[in-house]
Amino acid sequence: MYEELHGTFDTLKRFVLFGGTTNPKLTQDIADHLGVEVSPIDIEKFANGETYVKPGTTVRGSDVFFVQSLAGPNVNDALMEILIASDACSRASCRSFTAIISHYAYARQDRKATPREPITARLVANLLEVSEVDRIVTLDLHQGQIQGFFDIPVNHLTALPLFGEYYEKKDFDWENTVVVSPDVGRAKAAKRLSDQLGCSLAIAHKSRPKHNMAEVMAVIGDIEGKTCIINDDMIDTAGTLVGSIKELSKMGAGDIYVCATHPIFSGPAIDRLMEAPITEVVVTDSIPVPQDRLGDRLKVMSVAPLFAEAIYHIYTDVPVSDIPGGDAAL
Repeated sequence: MYEELHGTFDTLKRFVLFGGTTNPKLTQDIADHLGVEVSPIDIEKFANGETYVKPGTTVRGSDVFFVQSLAGPNVNDALMEILIASDACSRASCRSFTAIISHYAYARQDRKATPREPITARLVANLLEVSEVDRIVTLDLHQGQIQGFFDIPVNHLTALPLFGEYYEKKDFDWENTVVVSPDVGRAKAAKRLSDQLGCSLAIAHKSRPKHNMAEVMAVIGDIEGKTCIINDDMIDTAGTLVGSIKELSKMGAGDIYVCATHPIFSGPAIDRLMEAPITEVVVTDSIPVPQDRLGDRLKVMSVAPLFAEAIYHIYTDVPVSDIPGGDAAL
């Protein structure tokens, strides 16, 4: 299929695709879409916990693409794999190193909300640049302004068109359907999804007394008796989301659907979602979801085709914005 669209994938320019340890299936799926092999790379741990990374093939003069999700129980280890891989490839004379970061960790720490708080999203950007990463390709950042933390090119992709295509196949009464933004900050993304679906928009106004806790104070827009589609960039513990869903139900919402790009699913998140009055939850595979937790109400969509298209466009010097989901201008 890929060859029908683009022709044979030309690797004469020395294309190399590596994958980190956090999302090997996504790496393989991307390789399958491109029609290439995942190159071998040795990633190990020393007894004291230090990370060791060594490419298993020559990268001299090559354009290297390294796929990694900054997620899971060892987020910091995942970040170190990218940093060390970039350093190793740079010292081995690669032509360029592109970090394909399907989930960018620390993105919520993007500003000083209270005195003495760090801006860790900027710190991670600095670390990536110092380690000789030449380009970042990432998906649905918590805030698009994080791109400004970098002095290197950043291709910010979005899964919104994928969600839109998924819901377009549903037999919804679009006049009685509303996309609900979980907060004001996500309103532009929700508006983009509602425009694609041709339905109305509502915005939840929340207070956030502390991290991983929020309370819905009011909803701007009409949700009573309507099918609600809540769109967010991530689901972490799901405490805030489930609390919002319960409040929407009390306010008279009809069936409630949830779509989110990054299934962090910390702690009891999945159990909370399955116990909540939700018709269905749709996420992407930017972070692996345990197969034994998937069911009728929890579905995973692959973003491998989106990343494969982005890699192809970067490698062949074609604008990434030409592909659906290639421009997350939110």
